[in-house]
Amino acid sequence: MKRRNFIATAAAGSAGLVSVSALSNEGPTQKDFKLKHNINHSVCQWCFNDIPLEEFLSTLNELGIKAIDLIGPKDWPLLKKHNIHCSMCNGAEISLTEGWNDPKYHEQLIQNYTEIIPLVAEAGYTNLICFSGNRRGINDYVGLQHCVDGLSQIMPLAEEHGVVIQMELFNQIDHPDYMCDNSLWGIELCRRLGSDNFKLLFDIYHMQIQEGDIIRTIQKYHNYFGHYHTAGVPGRHEIDETQELYYPAIMHAILNTGFKGHVAQEFIVTWEDKIGALKDAFLRCDV
Repeated sequence: MKRRNFIATAAAGSAGLVSVSALSNEGPTQKDFKLKHNINHSVCQWCFNDIPLEEFLSTLNELGIKAIDLIGPKDWPLLKKHNIHCSMCNGAEISLTEGWNDPKYHEQLIQNYTEIIPLVAEAGYTNLICFSGNRRGINDYVGLQHCVDGLSQIMPLAEEHGVVIQMELFNQIDHPDYMCDNSLWGIELCRRLGSDNFKLLFDIYHMQIQEGDIIRTIQKYHNYFGHYHTAGVPGRHEIDETQELYYPAIMHAILNTGFKGHVAQEFIVTWEDKIGALKDAFLRCDV
């Protein structure tokens, strides 16, 4: 037990991020929770959806976290009430599997995004998520052009309203057959669209599984990435010592690119103290 305590203490001290209590699934105390805010922190609400949204927003205010991800128009008034920014809006997509790579969904998607884009701008938000959809036998090059054909019809409206459409990257283990499953495919889509109002949502968890080399990818292609999600690999759980990614180094790489957007925690909590786990994750990313 003495050896185990020594290892935990040394790990916390060398990282300079969390206390031993945080590493033992208890989380930092409110007194210990102080952020530098060099990183614009956010969190995906669905990971904590067993906590009523208004209660969760109050907790974020207590923590000094001023943004939340993946909230649609019906809940924006609640965010306004608590002065919490929606750092990634949703509500225009059909589903993860039915997306822009298949022309049969274009009519509905164009209608949805045409309605939602002005609402995002009116609410004072910027980012709106979208998805490629599954291949369903569609060739990647053909699907890429289908995405260009469809998205090109909403990009002038997005540009007019200052809204950034962001397509999320997924891995093939959790989302088999999803087309936008690697950075280079998504980057080629960005290049063909040729708009600063179209970016990629770079999910670090997904891309570690799919392609690895996270830091080099961020350094080389950061201009195409408009938003980041975090989670531990394997399992999409906490970003502590139970997983293989070292998030402080990744956050430094993001910070060094001059990124001014948000980094949102998107891990599935296993700790009994869920808010303690969230605090721990924020501290690890607060470089």
